[in-house]
Amino acid sequence: PTPKAAPAAAPKSSSSSSYTLPSGVISATPQAKKAAKQNGIDLSTVAGTGLGGRITADDVLAAAGKPAGSKSSAPAAAAAAMKESPELPDGPVALSGMQSAVAKNMQATMESPSFQVSRAITTTKFDELYASLKPKGVTVSALLSKAVALTLEKHPIVNAHYDKATNSIVYHKDINVANAVAIDGGLITPVLQNCNLLDILSLSAAWKDLVGKAKSGTLRPEEYNSGTFTVSNLGMFGVSSFGSLLPAGSGGILAIGGANPTVEMRDGKPVEVKKMEVTLTADHRHIYGADAALFLKDLADILENNTAEIIL
Repeated sequence: PTPKAAPAAAPKSSSSSSYTLPSGVISATPQAKKAAKQNGIDLSTVAGTGLGGRITADDVLAAAGKPAGSKSSAPAAAAAAMKESPELPDGPVALSGMQSAVAKNMQATMESPSFQVSRAITTTKFDELYASLKPKGVTVSALLSKAVALTLEKHPIVNAHYDKATNSIVYHKDINVANAVAIDGGLITPVLQNCNLLDILSLSAAWKDLVGKAKSGTLRPEEYNSGTFTVSNLGMFGVSSFGSLLPAGSGGILAIGGANPTVEMRDGKPVEVKKMEVTLTADHRHIYGADAALFLKDLADILENNTAEIIL
């Protein structure tokens, strides 16, 4: 007798996948969750047949002893495969007064022909200095601002700004270092006035006071609009490097990234060190490439070799 042919293998589902959900993880489509709620079905008791074992509405209906739903159209099937939509804002929202001011200031930055120069700075000695002073309430912002201010003493051209009306370079005998601070609903730049003259403990106390006022909205105008140079530090957010827009009416702004471990060769041997990348954005109408490079060179010298200057 002629042997019977073996039954044809069932076609594989188009949703089959080698991926399987981790043990204990329950994944269900929005329709499956709705069906489970309507039928009083515990999803942990349902075997999913969807992608990677995801539970579908038909799986829930089968567990409830009900017939599966009709075959969906392609758009409906696509919708069923989508995750639940999160609640996200949609449509225009009027800017607050602070946001409007920030937008206006950012637009004004486009009037200056600026350029950027970057340098990697080893932070070994700076990190040691901060670790020794942190218990006394000294902040990273105060330490960096003081180092920047001392460098500006040597490079007054970077502390100056170009005045278009008089076609002149306006120098400033005061070194007032502004620091960008993100607050609820905007951005503001509290200023450490005469930053090069104050001791580090006084600077730290002043900075904490300014940040408190910034968050409570009680800064006086001279406490946020008197900066002659600006620092923007995003290192605490894990940012490795970035460039800042040049604030109108100033000559430079320094963007500071986070300190990250890297390997460099010393005496023919690989050594792990931490470096942070700083980027100076400067007004090219009165500050030139060599000016920016020398400014960063001297800043690096203080932070890498002469940190004692910061606390003298």
